[in-house]
Amino acid sequence: MSNVITVCGSLRKASFNRMLANALPALAPAGMTIKASPSIEMPLYNADLQAQGFPPAATALADAIRAADGVIIVTPEYNYSVPGALKNAIDWVSRMTDQPFANKPVCLQSASMGPLGGARMQYHARTIMVFLDAFVFNKPEIFVGAAQTKFDDKTGELKDEATRTIIKQQLEGFEKFIERHKQHKA
Repeated sequence: MSNVITVCGSLRKASFNRMLANALPALAPAGMTIKASPSIEMPLYNADLQAQGFPPAATALADAIRAADGVIIVTPEYNYSVPGALKNAIDWVSRMTDQPFANKPVCLQSASMGPLGGARMQYHARTIMVFLDAFVFNKPEIFVGAAQTKFDDKTGELKDEATRTIIKQQLEGFEKFIERHKQHKA
C-alpha cells in the first residue's frame, strides 16, 4: 500500500492543475491512496523569518511530505518555469532539518492551455528535485496540453479518455517505483 500526496502548484481553486490533482484518486491503482497536501500558501522565504522559526504552513507541508510514501507535484508553468508559490514552499521546506524531499519518490504532472502542457516547468522542477536528493519518476510523463478541452467546465472532471489512460499508466508505474524504493531502503 502506497500513501501519496499531491502538491498543487496553483493557488487558484478552479485551476486546471487543481482539477488534475483532484482526478488522481479515482485513477490510482488499487494499492495507492492519494490525498491533497496541506496548503503551499506561506510567507515569502526570508532567512530573517526562518531565524524566528518556520511558519506553521511550512512545517505542516514538510510533515506531510515526510509521512507520505511518494509525492505527486501537479503544477502549471509560469514564465517557462515553476510558479513562485510552489518554489517558495519548496524553499521553506528545503531548509528544515531532515529535509523532506531527500530520498522521496516524486512524480511530476502539469496542465496548461498551451500545446506543451508545462514541459519547460517540468525540466526546472526536475532540476530542483535533483538538488534536493529526491527520486524523480521518469516515464510516462504527463503534460496535459490544451487543458481547457480536457476537463468539464462545470464539474472540473477530467473527461479526456486518452489523458485518463496515460495518467493511470503513470500512477501504476509510480506505485511500482515507490515499492522498489521501499525495498531498497529496507
